[in-house]
Amino acid sequence: MRALVLFSGGVDSTTCLGMAIEKYGKENVTALSISYGQKHTKEIEAADNIAKYYEVEHIYLDLAKIFEYSDCSLLSHSKSDVPQESYAQQLKKTDGKPVSTYVPFRNGLFLSSAASIAISKNCSVIYYGAHSDDAAGNAYPDCSDAFNRAMSDAVYIGSGNQLTIEAPFVSCTKSEIVKRGLELKVPYELTWSCYEGGDKPCGKCGTCIDRAKAFELNGLNDPAL
Repeated sequence: MRALVLFSGGVDSTTCLGMAIEKYGKENVTALSISYGQKHTKEIEAADNIAKYYEVEHIYLDLAKIFEYSDCSLLSHSKSDVPQESYAQQLKKTDGKPVSTYVPFRNGLFLSSAASIAISKNCSVIYYGAHSDDAAGNAYPDCSDAFNRAMSDAVYIGSGNQLTIEAPFVSCTKSEIVKRGLELKVPYELTWSCYEGGDKPCGKCGTCIDRAKAFELNGLNDPAL
């Protein structure tokens, strides 16, 4: 069996990559990194370094054109700034809608694209790192358990029952992901999560705040800082 891992170079997807390698062996794992027109290339660079560390096949896909009509604050053409506060604080201002860093239906597009590539590369499973902290409060609705179940059904049916989706952390918190990754000796020092593209993580955006808390709950400082 072969596995394809949706791979951003962050904590969640790198832990998924470690799990897939443990289960299937590095020779049977392909990492897929997708550019969506984000403001920096730090996460793509991190993904490349981690793929080299694990010695797995690493392929790229550019979907930036699809998101050119969006004003999501993560995108290079957006005039909006990335919020420097926690997701909980951001959600107080959204009236139940996703946060400004939600890229429209990104995981749906990523999983659909990954499904086509996975079938072509004789993979039987796609791993991706959606987790409950991101889904909480509808911040990122395409990380929810309901979304995952719907996409899993669609991919399985649409592939002629050849392909399944594995979201091992969809019911987990980020701290639980880090705990599992530490058991696998995941190279978190190579990962990048920050929405800004500076020399070091900003420590102020929602994902930096969540990441630091996850390591703190495991008794550690963030190794990327």
